[in-house]
Amino acid sequence: MSVATASANPPGVNAGETPLRESLPGDLALPLLERLPTLGDTTTVILHGGCVFEFKGPFPKGSVAEGFYNLQGSRPGFEGHLRLEAMARIRFQDRAHRGRASYAFVFEDEDGRSLFKVFLGRDEQGEIFPSQLQFFQQLRDTGALPPL
Repeated sequence: MSVATASANPPGVNAGETPLRESLPGDLALPLLERLPTLGDTTTVILHGGCVFEFKGPFPKGSVAEGFYNLQGSRPGFEGHLRLEAMARIRFQDRAHRGRASYAFVFEDEDGRSLFKVFLGRDEQGEIFPSQLQFFQQLRDTGALPPL
């Protein structure tokens, strides 16, 4: 007589494999934001009211004041004020876009809505920068920021 057992593995994960981490807690938003400028060129995307805003270039450095991470980009450039308490999680996005691999850190609120996304950058041939991909995968695998 056989006994059916429920699989302890999520769909698409084979026995012995470790499922990929889907997100990081919001309390890691600040350390990640502070690290993003070291990655080089990225693409930051903000979706709002049916519009898509993109900034291509290094994510700006910033500083914390009054609960905000204040981006201090060069001019002309990307500036802004990011409310840290609004960032409940950072989801790892890993999916094809226009037939090519695409990776992003998706900063989400407590309802799972995207606040903004930071996509890994591409070289002149359109390939993801290997050092950025290594950083993304190591962070997703370990849940801890890799050392500089």
